[in-house]
Amino acid sequence: MSERRKNSQAQALQEAVHALRARQFARAEQIAASILRANRTDRPALLVLAHALLGQQRASEAIAPLEKAALRGSDPEIETLLGAALCDARRAVDGLAQLRRTAARRPPYLPSFQELAGRLAKAGQLGEAIGVIEEALALMPDSVDLKLDLARLSLQANDRARARANLLAARDAAPGRPDILIELAWVLFLDGDYAEAAGTYRHALGLRPDDTQTRANLAMCLLEMGDRDGAQAALRTVLRGRPHLLTRAAYTLAVSSHGRFFFRPSAAAKFLQADGAGAAKP
Repeated sequence: MSERRKNSQAQALQEAVHALRARQFARAEQIAASILRANRTDRPALLVLAHALLGQQRASEAIAPLEKAALRGSDPEIETLLGAALCDARRAVDGLAQLRRTAARRPPYLPSFQELAGRLAKAGQLGEAIGVIEEALALMPDSVDLKLDLARLSLQANDRARARANLLAARDAAPGRPDILIELAWVLFLDGDYAEAAGTYRHALGLRPDDTQTRANLAMCLLEMGDRDGAQAALRTVLRGRPHLLTRAAYTLAVSSHGRFFFRPSAAAKFLQADGAGAAKP
């Protein structure tokens, strides 16, 4: 292949990746398919194509090319994607079997454990899902992502103590990750540690200030602490320029033991769009 052609294909692949990240799945599929017509074994193009098909809920079309690629050699990323495609194509037995084979490979490939655990949890096999992540953590004890996964699964199993312990360990290992902070704050909120939860939400907002869900959750903490003014200010920030979030903001006020309830959406909108001390009374 000429240098010019290599450069052209590299540029096309970059465009396909950008389209995939922008969730322009049809465009990513089109570009990746074009690259594969010139080179059927182009691994990066195949990965883009498979992800694009899965993004369009056409998992069954991704299976054949992934199976061919998996036969060409041991490739845990391809195999994990094949397992996901089989599950999405309503071939869960085959998909889970594929994911278990990949998770059994050594050296361990972390995403295969995560995909397998996620599929098992979705199927209601929560205990087995937790066991998969525990096995992965035994192999990769320093993995922050696995600690976060175990915490989320533990929370689903209503084991908040274990979820909290793993989230604290994950936060200590990666203090700059807002996803960990947000999960930890929610567990703290559920445990009634409203002040600590509020502080953790504020930390997360310092890293990701435009996260409206986190700001709404901060408002819930403030309401439970009796800080109505602070909570209402947070909700007004959530709503500013985002009228479609009125229902979420009004719900946050309504469910708190120190909140407010509005019979009419227009009354909630008037209250939340007001400025501080001049706010309308419900």
